[in-house]
Amino acid sequence: MADTGQKAAVAPRQDERVRKAGLVTQLMRRPELGALAGLVLVATFFFITADRSMFSLAGAMTILEPAAQLGILAIAASLLMIGGEFDLSIGSMVAFSGLIFGVALVNLGLPLWGAIIVTLIGAGLIGAINGQIVIRTRLPSFIVTLAFLFILRGLTLVGLKWATGGSTQLRGIHDVVADSALAGMFSGDALGGLFTWLAEHDLIDKFDNGVPKVSGVPVSIIWFVIVALLATWVLLRTRIGNWIFAAGGDPNAARNSGVPVDRVKTGLFVLTACAAALIAIITVLDAGSTDARRGFQKEFEAIIASVIGGCLLTGGYGSAIGAFFGAIIFGFVSIGLTYTHFDSDWFQVFLGAMLLLAVLFNNFIRRKVTGER
Repeated sequence: MADTGQKAAVAPRQDERVRKAGLVTQLMRRPELGALAGLVLVATFFFITADRSMFSLAGAMTILEPAAQLGILAIAASLLMIGGEFDLSIGSMVAFSGLIFGVALVNLGLPLWGAIIVTLIGAGLIGAINGQIVIRTRLPSFIVTLAFLFILRGLTLVGLKWATGGSTQLRGIHDVVADSALAGMFSGDALGGLFTWLAEHDLIDKFDNGVPKVSGVPVSIIWFVIVALLATWVLLRTRIGNWIFAAGGDPNAARNSGVPVDRVKTGLFVLTACAAALIAIITVLDAGSTDARRGFQKEFEAIIASVIGGCLLTGGYGSAIGAFFGAIIFGFVSIGLTYTHFDSDWFQVFLGAMLLLAVLFNNFIRRKVTGER
């Protein structure tokens, strides 16, 4: 009887699977923690060392515009990395999509909406080809997309010379889209009326004639925010998001559980290609031309921003918001150095250091949370 009473007095042990984690543990499990901490450190560094104009509204727009263009690529690349694959052709895809877009407008005379559709379809098809080669041959996506990096860059050179009669730059974009109302969705500034009103009420800086120093928000920043929010919603609130994590974490187990791994991965390759096409459309319309060097090395910068944002190279772990912050860090450093007395060539040093520190930090956090050694 005594033994029975003693056993009854022992509290049942709670299953670790249902044990509620503390707030600190929950925060440490978030993949974007490293990028957010890095952003705070970088902002603090430039707040101390840079000219104060960097933190004005005009300075913020100058930083965010290149960050937004890289960020759209990085968010798409982060989803693909979570799915367990890489796309090293994404930078060359920007140039190749710019070729398709420019030729459709200038040489074929398509309306802007038609050229956009043709560009997105063309990029999507190449992304699907990338995905299918990886799936059917079981070659590493690193090798397949590295091959397409050179193929697409070469096709862009050949195609531009064919379209222009020998030049590697295609001009005349502004002339053919000048009357299109759709152009404002992909180029220029948004919310111009709001900024004019803010200047009239002395809420933002303006010139002596009353014109605001910042005329609006660059459209690329609007697209950046929309893509980040949409990607985060897909990852965290939809079945497709669960499939992406499962496909990258353990493809065989995912297949056994009914996840269409091959379709998910193919779709992610299409997504990265279309993200590159979107950047091509935005940059071509802003510049009024396209050239063979567009998107050069953006594939590496996008992957680095994704890694800084918490994506693991092994797949199955990452965050779109992390890539969002990682791209902003890029913008801070690449533009911020011009506001300091440091040589801008230090950007390359910072790039490598941030990549290494991000990987070390993410591994440290994962081991602390999971108990790995």
